[in-house]
Amino acid sequence: MSQSESAAARGKLTLGRVERFLMGASMVLLCLLTMANVVVRYFTDFSFAFTEEVSVALLVVMTLVGASHAFKTGHHIAVDYLVARGPRLKAFAYRFSMACSLLMFGLLAWYGARMAWDDYTFEVTSPSLGVPQWWYTVWLPLLSLLITLRVLVLLLRGEK
Repeated sequence: MSQSESAAARGKLTLGRVERFLMGASMVLLCLLTMANVVVRYFTDFSFAFTEEVSVALLVVMTLVGASHAFKTGHHIAVDYLVARGPRLKAFAYRFSMACSLLMFGLLAWYGARMAWDDYTFEVTSPSLGVPQWWYTVWLPLLSLLITLRVLVLLLRGEK
């Protein structure tokens, strides 16, 4: 690969780059909100308690995007005590764990979508800011679906 092809590959927008950007942006916003809350509490008697609502939503986004990225890069949590002792089980254990992950995140996407739909249908508002609750809950099924698709691709490719 020449230098120009290598530079083009580095500038290419990939899902991994988008995930890293979303994780970083979530962390920056979370840190700024928390720092602003602490500074305002320290110097005044006022509290930005309503920022907790946004902080929790950002933590959920950051966690789910990070989980998707961890599956692709192989940095997810794995317990391989038994598999390391029996290498014949390695391929089966990998496929079984991916199938379990696929099932779990598929169910999370399904039930998260039902929860977001209920929040939308019944016009539930958030406790602190009073905005529609589905603005927060819609990210759970969407990001769970992203993880489900990521795991499905890895399972079909047989990657580790």
